[in-house]
Amino acid sequence: MLASPAVRARAQNLGIDLSSVKPAEGDRVRHSDLDAFLRYGSGQGYTPARAPRADEAVRVIGMRRRIAENMAASKRAIPHFTYVEEIDVTALEDTRAQLNAGRGNRPKLTLLPLLIVAICKILPDFPMLNARYDDEAGVVNRSGAVHMGMATQTPAGLMVPVIRNAESRNVWQLATEIGRLAEAARAGSIASTDMGGGTITLTSLGPLGGIATTPVINRPEVAIIGPNRIVERPVFRADGRGGETIARAKLMNLSISCDHRVVDGYDAASYVQALKQLLETPVMLFAD
Repeated sequence: MLASPAVRARAQNLGIDLSSVKPAEGDRVRHSDLDAFLRYGSGQGYTPARAPRADEAVRVIGMRRRIAENMAASKRAIPHFTYVEEIDVTALEDTRAQLNAGRGNRPKLTLLPLLIVAICKILPDFPMLNARYDDEAGVVNRSGAVHMGMATQTPAGLMVPVIRNAESRNVWQLATEIGRLAEAARAGSIASTDMGGGTITLTSLGPLGGIATTPVINRPEVAIIGPNRIVERPVFRADGRGGETIARAKLMNLSISCDHRVVDGYDAASYVQALKQLLETPVMLFAD
């Protein structure tokens, strides 16, 4: 089939076989023939998704370069493993709604402050998770305080500001601090004292969380926890008469990635199971 180089290039970009295009005049395919073919064949999927765009070279500099270096170092140095468990957060979401209904002028609670409280309550029984590993010295520094890193997406890239002494804050104080750190990080005004020194990190994509994630550890920490998207599904529940009934439940997968050099799979799984039990009985979050 005869066609000019420009017509051939356009047909190739559009994914059109020139042999399937019938010229309006003679035996040479012109741009007008392609236009007619696109109009005629649009119902058959010939209309392109979009016009082609030029390639672009983007320099990896500044914060994006630091993120790239940190992620590469983490994956290169740390043998990751990830454990995922499904948690019924129906009661937890009901508790959150009740707290928000009476919050007054306090910040609206998301799931994160409640999750942080649960994480902090269980960590004393699993000190190997709340730690920093100096692999050059061969020393694991287990922290008594929980300095919770909060992975935060900003226009400049991913930042991890830290909630200092998260274990000593209640849900409202945590909500306030999460909001302050996230706002400062996104505005580019985060203080150096709010960065670094974390002992464990929490990462959440909110409604974009997907079914499961395999988060990358924020080196030199040894664990990172990632709640995933909450979905509603039917489940079987006891009906109180010795049988079962079908009920609507809010379910969420929780991921944890750990450094296998210093954290055993059994410990990570045991921690998440303890966390699951606490989150599924949210009244225990506020018990001494």
